[in-house]
Amino acid sequence: MSDKKNLNDDLNDMLGDAKDGAKKAADKAGELADEAKEKVSEFANEAKETAADLANDAKEAASDFADNAKEAFGNVTGDNKKVLAGILAIILGPLGVHKFILGYNKEGIIMLVATLILSFVTCGIGVGITGIIGLVEGIIYLTKSDEEFYNTYQAGQKTWF
Repeated sequence: MSDKKNLNDDLNDMLGDAKDGAKKAADKAGELADEAKEKVSEFANEAKETAADLANDAKEAASDFADNAKEAFGNVTGDNKKVLAGILAIILGPLGVHKFILGYNKEGIIMLVATLILSFVTCGIGVGITGIIGLVEGIIYLTKSDEEFYNTYQAGQKTWF
């Protein structure tokens, strides 16, 4: 019986040691989980700060770009208007942007609306038609002398071709 009692005591000791080991492992796992939570929280806060900084930088860059664009387009006159209107007519002719640059708002709206309606009705052929008009006008603008351009389109207010 003493062997049985010794075996029982040994098993109880081993069971107690296993319980103690499991408790220590659980405590350690809890500590590691708490550390991981802290690190995740710190990372999230750093990510929020970085995102806020990037957003502010983007806002500043956009504001600077808008200010520079306003300054650049606000000073467009004479020869600069000729080149700008010519290039925009070639690139964005169907949208009538070049008409707006020259101050022909009604004609610009006509080109824009015509492009949208004709494109819808003709499944895109309208863009080609108004694109050809823009291309021709852009080439005409760029091939005229500065004086001729000014007299024809700015002083003379010739709206088409």
